[in-house]
Amino acid sequence: MPFDYDLISIQEARDAARKAKAAQQVFAEFPQEKIDLIIKAMAEAGKANAEWLAKMAVEETKFGVFEDKVTKNNFASTGVYNYIKDMKTVGVIKEDNENKILEVAAPVGVIMGIVPSTNPTSTVIYKALISLKSGNAIVFSPHPSASRCTFAAAQVMHEAAVKAGAPDGIVGCLSKTTMAATEELMHHDDTAVILATGGSAMVKAAYSAGKPAYGVGPGNVPVFIERTADIRQAVADVIGSKTFDNGTICASEQAVIADEPIKDQVIAEMEAQGAYFLNQEEVKLVTRAVMTPRGGMNPALVGKNAKVVAEKAGIKVPEGTRVLVAPLEGYGPNYPLSYEKLTTVLGFYTAKDWHEACLLSIELLKLGGIGHSFVIHTQDEQVAREFIKKPVFRILVNTPSSLGAIGYTTGLAPSLTLGCGTWGGSSTSDNVTPLHLINIKRQAYGLKQAYGQKQALGALAGLPETGRLSSEDIAEVVRAVLAKIS
Repeated sequence: MPFDYDLISIQEARDAARKAKAAQQVFAEFPQEKIDLIIKAMAEAGKANAEWLAKMAVEETKFGVFEDKVTKNNFASTGVYNYIKDMKTVGVIKEDNENKILEVAAPVGVIMGIVPSTNPTSTVIYKALISLKSGNAIVFSPHPSASRCTFAAAQVMHEAAVKAGAPDGIVGCLSKTTMAATEELMHHDDTAVILATGGSAMVKAAYSAGKPAYGVGPGNVPVFIERTADIRQAVADVIGSKTFDNGTICASEQAVIADEPIKDQVIAEMEAQGAYFLNQEEVKLVTRAVMTPRGGMNPALVGKNAKVVAEKAGIKVPEGTRVLVAPLEGYGPNYPLSYEKLTTVLGFYTAKDWHEACLLSIELLKLGGIGHSFVIHTQDEQVAREFIKKPVFRILVNTPSSLGAIGYTTGLAPSLTLGCGTWGGSSTSDNVTPLHLINIKRQAYGLKQAYGQKQALGALAGLPETGRLSSEDIAEVVRAVLAKIS
């Protein structure tokens, strides 16, 4: 890439940041009612354009499932909007009459939104909505392999916002995607907060930029099918979740742990629902195809269906195979498929009981999923509660992980940015919402007197009638006051 292109991309980043800052300064004066009308228009535009944006994303990235990307776009539009529409994010948001504290929201300014190739249009819709809902502007930095569809989604959001009354420039997006431009936007003086969704290196860069940031870590999510589970439903949830958009959501299941007493039933049900269990030689072939020698995943097989992965590995699978399952005897570097795989491949383990499953799942999470999510399928409430102790912030019960973690099938906040807390190197353990993108001012009234009038008068007793104080007089007053309040 010519050096001049880098310079042009850097200038574009600077211009976008400055334009967003100017727009946000105007937008910050808008009342809640006006902002709410604007985000309503944006949500409607996201829904209206969900299909062609999904089609564009699949065509550009060459992975994922069109129908599932439509679902994600609609979720980012309607699901997120319905959750945030009644939030107070402007002006007085809380009044505590008992403690005499008034809380007032203040926007943070310009958000930088880093967008992954796995969810390039739905992430834009979601981040634009939560940023403007909280009175901010946002500028997006697309993934190079999804730059056109990301830019198109940003245009949809911007045009809807401006048409509804927002200032021009309130939603921006880089059209020239270079690392230099991304770094410029990260470090620009007008960027207030970085909202990062992407690979570990990008999230680490966001946290190293010297700006407040919300980043998302990897999600090496284990799922435990416990002996009391509804096996058919559990398997349906696991396979449906893993194949949703061909496994591109970071919350999708990565390894199944079957309780030993029901192991054979789980395997039979998985095969009945389209799982193909690999033999030892096939595990080696799929490992070489899916994982790189350095331990990461082969980008060429991200978001591919099971048939494509099998063909790339050089194995034959039955027609209708939905997911490839690799029985593994261990985890870590010697078992590469025990790591996160954003495609239609699952690891498979057996545990003697829930105690062993708990220990195994912790080891799997240590490979890159600490703080993210864990799933258990069980009818035993006590066993489910035992897993609250696990080192993750989303313990999902009897639900598909990829959809449960983002709040589609659960009561969690609808979100496409899932914090992993300090355990996962993130600044929040929450599903990120507009409330993470505001500052809160607090006006607090005095509730008790620190100094009474008598104390003050008593401290002044005996002073010279001239009213002129020497340094000795001042020192005496200070000593007298300190003696009375100590």
